[in-house]
Amino acid sequence: MNPSRSCPALLVSAAASNQGKTTVTAALARHFGRGGKRVRVFKVGPDFLDPLILQRASGHPVYQLDLWMVGEAHCRQLLYEAAADADLILIEGVMGLFDGQPCSADLAQLFGIPVLAVIDASAMAQTFAAVAFGLRHYRADLPFFGVVANRVGSARHAGMLLPSQTDTPLLAALPRDVACELPSRHLGLLHAAEIENLDARLDAAAEALQWQDAIHPIPSISFDCPAQDTSAQGALRGVRIAVARDEAFSFIYPANLDCLESLGAELVFFSPLRDEALPEADSVYLPGGYPELHLAELQDNQPMRDALRAHHAAAKPMLAECGGMLYLLESLRDSDGQEATMSGILLGQAQVGKRLAALALQSVTLTEGTLRGHSFHYSQMQTCHAPIAHGACPNGGTLQEPVYRSKRLTASYVHFYFPSNPAAVAQLLLP
Repeated sequence: MNPSRSCPALLVSAAASNQGKTTVTAALARHFGRGGKRVRVFKVGPDFLDPLILQRASGHPVYQLDLWMVGEAHCRQLLYEAAADADLILIEGVMGLFDGQPCSADLAQLFGIPVLAVIDASAMAQTFAAVAFGLRHYRADLPFFGVVANRVGSARHAGMLLPSQTDTPLLAALPRDVACELPSRHLGLLHAAEIENLDARLDAAAEALQWQDAIHPIPSISFDCPAQDTSAQGALRGVRIAVARDEAFSFIYPANLDCLESLGAELVFFSPLRDEALPEADSVYLPGGYPELHLAELQDNQPMRDALRAHHAAAKPMLAECGGMLYLLESLRDSDGQEATMSGILLGQAQVGKRLAALALQSVTLTEGTLRGHSFHYSQMQTCHAPIAHGACPNGGTLQEPVYRSKRLTASYVHFYFPSNPAAVAQLLLP
């Protein structure tokens, strides 16, 4: 049996959403990276945008950790692998520390990872100490490292936040500074490629954090090696899968690509925005993204739409998620009312709204097996296709995303996490 591996680790959480978790996590990653440390960063829960920021800050792909969607065994495997070559592991939590079932605190407690809590101090003074005390003591056996004050107005303001006699140390105070801000849109942060001067913002945040390594050494955590499931290994050997990847289709879990390669598949990437033909491939994977921001380019690329229709007509496997599914409809309209012709493989149309239409974890049972994932979209879709299945929420929510099938095409709003059932994924994409 492989021995355990040790590595310093922190889970960066907060009192609520929008407190600055990503900014602080990215600032820490950039700070330690500039100091010569090899930093690996993870994100708790389903998310595509924050990981792109964290990847830029750390220089390494960012994987998901989630006790439901990813599962304990795979979380343990990812942490064990990271500890082999990292000097520091940082994990950005999801929502507030105790929000959700399971929550970020559950993950921290299970693996013994100390929590660094971020609190937005912009509209409080002494009450900051009460919030910090609550986060520290709400769950008695939760490992806790300290707190970071975000959006602090001045040195005097910082001095008012936490009495020196408290057992919850204030480890850093990040000033309110537009040079450190990470801009957002309705789905969350902007795509990393859209943020002007991102590296300069990350450097500014790292410097403003003023983290003192010698004063606040991060504890080393031991990670055990779990047993690995290799039952589906080689199930896609010799299968060539074309994966859409560009500015319009970028919501791809790195673990999904790893899963396909571990199954034996050869991956080739293409751009529905710029390429006029599909690469030679047995199957096509169309992940989610922002097709509504690129309506004209997608409509004008008639050869690519023709190529996708020919692939579908030949009854070759296709898997389309969220934005990838919208691209296969007859038309798509953005939130400003601009409409464009899409591929027409699925009958129907969709309208992107200005309000959230769905947000939930989803478990979907197909004839190929049960897959886990999540749904997060602002669009509403109308189609005459009858669903072959519906998703289910693991925590009692009411959302039941429909799944559609046309020939070998499987399409849904659900972003599937492939390692949740590699054998099922293999069946969906096997010619």
